[in-house]
Amino acid sequence: MSSEKAVREGTVRLLFCGDVVGQPGRNALYATVKRARRELGVDFVVANGENAAGGFGITPAICDEFFDAGVDVITTGNHIWDKREIIPYIEHERRLLRPHNFPAGTPGSGARLFTSGSGDRVIVINVMLRLFMDPLDDPFQSVAQFLNGHRLSKSADAILVDVHGEATSEKQALGNMLDGKVSAVVGSHTHVPTADGRVLPKGTGFQTDAGMCGDYDSVIGGDKEAWVRRFQSRMPVGRVQPPSGPGTACGVLIEIERRTGLAHRIATVVQGPHLDERWPK
Repeated sequence: MSSEKAVREGTVRLLFCGDVVGQPGRNALYATVKRARRELGVDFVVANGENAAGGFGITPAICDEFFDAGVDVITTGNHIWDKREIIPYIEHERRLLRPHNFPAGTPGSGARLFTSGSGDRVIVINVMLRLFMDPLDDPFQSVAQFLNGHRLSKSADAILVDVHGEATSEKQALGNMLDGKVSAVVGSHTHVPTADGRVLPKGTGFQTDAGMCGDYDSVIGGDKEAWVRRFQSRMPVGRVQPPSGPGTACGVLIEIERRTGLAHRIATVVQGPHLDERWPK
């Protein structure tokens, strides 16, 4: 067996795609997942889908599209309840997560164990932060309590945490708290990819924000002229709709050592127009 093949067989490859915005984002996501499965040998795919339905929320039909396209788990955030029909759906669809730190009794779940097609045990935790966001339960304590009963390399071969939040400082603080305890911590929500992807000192892959899957000829995935009017006039303009141009998919590929559950590489993924394309080798 070649050394390259040996390394590959000892590695879990996980793809995380940032907030999917509208139809352009969905199209870009589906194409990227297909290519990543084919060319990169990705074992497990997670995508944040909270803006997939016209920029606000997600529907059961769109969730089914995600799964049919090869997404294993959908994470969300503050827009999870924008489409009311998602409430009964999330109660029986375990692959759709809402933030783990919603109050007790909230429909659905925010952290679950899954099995990849290659047999790896993957825990996905979805948590929403609090600075400039809705005041949910303490995300730091929420994740810590869950991990007390779920240890890396014992309970799971890989643990991914989607930190949905506005403030970079809060995301980085949580990432450092979890260093060595999870495989990767990746941020979502801002729709702007950051350039700080790295493996932290104790082996956790981290990036402050994965960016979005959507039309980047926009303002965070929404019609740019509507956003300009909103800021200039300070008057309500209604919900800003996504433009209809071609989408770009942004995310990260995380390579995780099966033996320890820790990351040895995190690489940026960008496929589509308006941004410089980046594809891991």
